[in-house]
Amino acid sequence: MKAIYFMTPTAKLFNKMKLYCGKYIRVCKELNISFLPQESQVFTCDNPGAFRSIYSPHCSQDKGNTLETLAAQIVTLCATLDENPGGKTQAQLLIVERGFDPVTPILHELTYQAMAYDLVPIKNDTYKYKSKDGSEKEALLNEDDQLWARLRHMHIAEVQIPKLVKEISANKKQPDGKITISGLSQLMKKMPHFRKQIAQKTVHLNLTEDCMNHFQKNVEKLCKAEQDLAVGSDVEGVKVKDPMRTLLPVLLHPHGTYDKIRAVLLYIFSLNGTTEENLNKLIQHVKIEEDREFILNWRELGVPIISSPSFFPMRRSSRRDRTQEETYSLSRWTPVIKDVMEDAVENKLETKEWPHQSECPAAWNGSGAVSARQKHKASSQDERRSGSRLIIFVIGGISYSEMRSAYQVTQSVKSCEVIIGSSHIVTPMELLDDIQALSKPTTTKETFTIVKE
Repeated sequence: MKAIYFMTPTAKLFNKMKLYCGKYIRVCKELNISFLPQESQVFTCDNPGAFRSIYSPHCSQDKGNTLETLAAQIVTLCATLDENPGGKTQAQLLIVERGFDPVTPILHELTYQAMAYDLVPIKNDTYKYKSKDGSEKEALLNEDDQLWARLRHMHIAEVQIPKLVKEISANKKQPDGKITISGLSQLMKKMPHFRKQIAQKTVHLNLTEDCMNHFQKNVEKLCKAEQDLAVGSDVEGVKVKDPMRTLLPVLLHPHGTYDKIRAVLLYIFSLNGTTEENLNKLIQHVKIEEDREFILNWRELGVPIISSPSFFPMRRSSRRDRTQEETYSLSRWTPVIKDVMEDAVENKLETKEWPHQSECPAAWNGSGAVSARQKHKASSQDERRSGSRLIIFVIGGISYSEMRSAYQVTQSVKSCEVIIGSSHIVTPMELLDDIQALSKPTTTKETFTIVKE
């Protein structure tokens, strides 16, 4: 009989196993895995509560223990990946706090995965939708779904599910009219062995339609203002001189409260903080007088919200020049972590900002010697795994767009695998709720004892 036990290795538990099971055990192997591999290049410590423990003023006594626990979990990741100080090719480990880039996790993203998790109610990676007959169906969005793995990082404009279905339909001599849910149902009946393939496309046809419905109804009008505020210039490259003029149409439009809060935050971030008088006006306009913590509590992350005469602006890292890169007009912002990844690979990280960094292997950027055996298939994932790694850990949650950046940099560098992790993964609304809750006192748990009569 084979058995796997998931447990925290305490002396008491181990002694019990040794006492009662020892004579039956032929082989015992201990796997040091205190993390969750969410995706092929993404891991979490499965600890959403770490955000409050680290940043809430009401949980200052928990901060040290939480950080120690996260550090121990990162160590188990390194051990599992066989990364150790004595290794031939040492990995680079960079740790940053959530406050280092407050913009990325609250922007409306238009790449498939990030957009879906932001706009569509997806819980535990499970997407629920209704079929043509009205019955509710579920689909798990993970890497077992090859179509999901292929499409998740694409811009929504490039996710062409109907085109993929038409290709299958044409190959099987089916009429290639307009693709509908009922049409897919008929296709599945006629081609039983293609059922799984078509079922996946049915899921993503529903999901992309959900995303586009939300986009056309509310998000499209928000995106231009958000991008202008985040980037600091419009689509023509003209600098935004008056951010308030960019924000005002968003506030005047009947958008939802969360959307307006996100826009207000982007406005404040663009100014590196605003006056208390101006902030109060914004809060009144959004009508969150009783919930101003959505905005004020960003200070707990070290993000400037209110400026004052004695206020010294937070030094911003210089961004990489991406003016020559082709982008969609509503997707011009690049996560700061992507700059960090690329700078790390090219050994361009500033020592003032990263005083404890070690120099990356020369082979990462092609300046070092690489064996001929490694060159002929440098782009394969297995090949990268045999080379160097860049591991980035974000304290306080990562967004789906930051996860995407790890794959993009890995694909472009090829000689290095970038792995990104955090205490947990956050959507914009989840992060805002976590921010608001920071100022709430910790509720004491009631305990009771059952007495046998």
